[in-house]
Amino acid sequence: MAQESIYADGEELKAIRSTAKRLGVMVSMGFSEKSRHSTATMYNSNVLIGDDGTVLLTWSPGDGAGLRVAQTKFGNIGALICGENTNPLARYALMTQAEQVHISTWPGIWPTRLQENVAQSYNPESMKAPVNYDNVAANRIRAAAHCFEAKCFGIVSAGLVDDACKEVIASHTSQATTIKAQLDAAPQAASMFLDPTGALLPGFTIDESTGSKRTRDFLQKEPDILYADLDLNQCVEGKQYHDVTGGYQRLDVFDLKIDRTRRDPATFID
Repeated sequence: MAQESIYADGEELKAIRSTAKRLGVMVSMGFSEKSRHSTATMYNSNVLIGDDGTVLLTWSPGDGAGLRVAQTKFGNIGALICGENTNPLARYALMTQAEQVHISTWPGIWPTRLQENVAQSYNPESMKAPVNYDNVAANRIRAAAHCFEAKCFGIVSAGLVDDACKEVIASHTSQATTIKAQLDAAPQAASMFLDPTGALLPGFTIDESTGSKRTRDFLQKEPDILYADLDLNQCVEGKQYHDVTGGYQRLDVFDLKIDRTRRDPATFID
């Protein structure tokens, strides 16, 4: 995995930046980041690239330099990775920067334990508690809570772990058959849009051959592109009665300080 990880300033991201500029699109991408300071350290990172190819922000553990909201022509956009969306202080830091669109990126599969009976695979229709970590529900709950509190839109983005990917993962273990079965039994994360109340915002896919649109609540088990139209004016009404960074905040009681200084493991003086 260390070999396949990339640098935030590496050739792979330079190619993506060039493509974003050529096509005039913004790109948000979660990736496994290698550190220039180590041969083994890796970070779960997210990069936001503007439609002119510039890096608007890179968020990864290590320091708070990337804990920012990018002001773009499409709105104020922030991003957090995976479980960071459970951190109230990290989320509040983005809220105080008038975030309008929150991007949360998630792993496609997150098994937290071995299932004794892999036949007990995830069943979204079941009323019983799942045997393994239910990342479909957990991701939506956290993202929806942030949207409701921030009165912002949410883009929940999860990678697809298909059979070929599972085979590759399993092949690098000493128990390939067992690991493949465990991966098959674990729930596949979903990608979706949420509105400023935290409710699901149905999106749509486009048939490449006919150009027709198909309404979809989310994408989960197939590769595709999910689209949605976001009216940022909808971020206003909710704040008029419940603005946790404005009239509904106790600034006389609470004071959150955020250190966004860029940190290095050592300072060399030659």
